[in-house]
Amino acid sequence: MAGTIFVVVVLARFLLPLLIPRFPLPAIIACLVLDAADQTIFQMFTDDPLLGYQSYDKALDVYYLAIAYMSTMRNWTDPFAFQTARFLYLYRLVGVTLFEMLDKRWMLLVFANTFEYFFIAYEAVRVKWNPLRLSHKAVIRIAAFIWIFIKLPQEYWIHIAKLDFTDFMDNYPFMYGVFGGLAIIVGGIGWSQRSHIPASDWAFTVDVDRNLPKRAIDVKGRAPFWSDVLLEKVVLLALISLIFAQIVPGVEISTLGLLFGISAGVVLNAAVTEWLYRRGQTWATTFGQFAAMLAINVGIVFVDSVFGSRRPGNWPSLPALFFALLLAVLIAMFDRFRATKPVDQIATATE
Repeated sequence: MAGTIFVVVVLARFLLPLLIPRFPLPAIIACLVLDAADQTIFQMFTDDPLLGYQSYDKALDVYYLAIAYMSTMRNWTDPFAFQTARFLYLYRLVGVTLFEMLDKRWMLLVFANTFEYFFIAYEAVRVKWNPLRLSHKAVIRIAAFIWIFIKLPQEYWIHIAKLDFTDFMDNYPFMYGVFGGLAIIVGGIGWSQRSHIPASDWAFTVDVDRNLPKRAIDVKGRAPFWSDVLLEKVVLLALISLIFAQIVPGVEISTLGLLFGISAGVVLNAAVTEWLYRRGQTWATTFGQFAAMLAINVGIVFVDSVFGSRRPGNWPSLPALFFALLLAVLIAMFDRFRATKPVDQIATATE
């Protein structure tokens, strides 16, 4: 029973994020709720002391937020909002990587996870309004408000003070009244300002495809092979893999070796994809591209395992196959969603 519960929860945390590109708001909220509840579920139904929970939780957070970030390539037509989201996600990714390497909890405060709530706020606007209405100042104000007044206190509470919300409320039950009063005040302010809410641009929907401009996959207009796009993909996937290496059992490779191996694998994957593109091979769906990426990655792992210099003649290990699957999912989304956006909107924010 305990093993079944664990498998179901972990699978849910891997599969739910796949809905984010099409249904970003409900899907990411579902991921957020499951992220908050999984530890309680494990404690209720298993006897596992959860010694590695912190690393497990951060790795799966990075995974679903990576898919959310890639969905901004697909869904966000405002280059400024996209670049803001990109900075916030990559900034957090660097912070989580440093935390996993150095085990300094204060890094999670400095590198606060502002991206997640910024993404939610932007997608909440989209349910009834065209987010292109948001000016550059409005985008910055939303991000700054979330960073300063929501995420910094939350990160301090969780990672520095190490407080548990349930225990805190049990110790100070009067806080239920405080929070209830604050909710009433906020609700009253919102109600009083309802006349300032602009008219909606479309009927309420959480399906972004209903109002998203149709954009073809642009193969000819994609960035050159050696480009900032490839560099970003290498860095992104190398850091994500490094974080996952902390929780995947059986990983027997140094940090430097893992970074080099993943980077080489991503470049080799891109080279094979480029070769196929030049011969007119494209994929009609994201799943089709995923299947192709998985076949390529498993092939790379197989060749490395059988003919590689480290342990030649061995079959691929389970950790190697897991990373092949993980990279196939993320590479397929990155490549396909990037191909729906003009190259100049994918250029790095430092240009």
